[in-house]
Amino acid sequence: LKDKLGNRSNASSEVEFENAFALRVGDEGKGIRTIIQMVQLTRQDCAIASAGLMRSGLAHALHHARHRSVFQKHLADQPLMQAVLSDMTLHVEASIALVMRLCRSFDRASHDAGEAAFMRLMTPAVKYWVCKSAPGFLYEAMECLGGNGYVEEGILARHYRESPVNAIWEGSGNVMCLDVLRALSREADAATAVLQALAAETRGLSGTGEAVAFIGKAFRRPDGERVARLAVEKLALLAASAALNQISPHHAELFARTRLEATHAGMYGAVDLAADDIKSLLLRALP
Repeated sequence: LKDKLGNRSNASSEVEFENAFALRVGDEGKGIRTIIQMVQLTRQDCAIASAGLMRSGLAHALHHARHRSVFQKHLADQPLMQAVLSDMTLHVEASIALVMRLCRSFDRASHDAGEAAFMRLMTPAVKYWVCKSAPGFLYEAMECLGGNGYVEEGILARHYRESPVNAIWEGSGNVMCLDVLRALSREADAATAVLQALAAETRGLSGTGEAVAFIGKAFRRPDGERVARLAVEKLALLAASAALNQISPHHAELFARTRLEATHAGMYGAVDLAADDIKSLLLRALP
């Protein structure tokens, strides 16, 4: 068995088949098209799992901050910790909203061409952004606990070790970006319709107009592969803003303003949110 970083309960090993009997699945010569139907489902599963890991990490960080006191004051009442936790909450809310929106497209794809197009284009984009953001997020959650989070017996250490796998299997980051480009080239009209729908659903949110313009130009460039990661990330952020806008327009505006309007800081908490917004985010996030 492979000695993996995490994912220990899911044993992995190399397999060799000799004189094995097999039944063909799908049409001859259409193996990639056949397997991609299954791969879409497992990519969806990866995004769901990563969003769940981040939600769990946030819950543990919030619980610790509410009960850990420093200088006769709970961490959750310290302005700097509030900035960190509220920014993390915003990320989790957007991630879960985006993943649930993707799940809706899977449920409706068989009888709705628009949802089928959303599923085809956005599955790799959602997996790319949600799964790749999980390790950094869970590290931040672990840091909220300090040394208590940095022990193997703790849940956050295990979450942290588990988190990279979802971004790696079923296609790593570059593969996801190339798959988005492939969907755009093969189903250009459907993909354009998805982008137009996202533009309509985010109209009025900070930075979304510029994001739509950038995405459209980036994917039409002859050297589009070179900027594919940036374009796919913006596509996922735009879709997350749209999904969150259906649930909480105010928080969708906060997300768009801190992620799309300006260059988002690399560290959680390095944003300027109003005190009332911080309070409302934390109240919504309490387990």
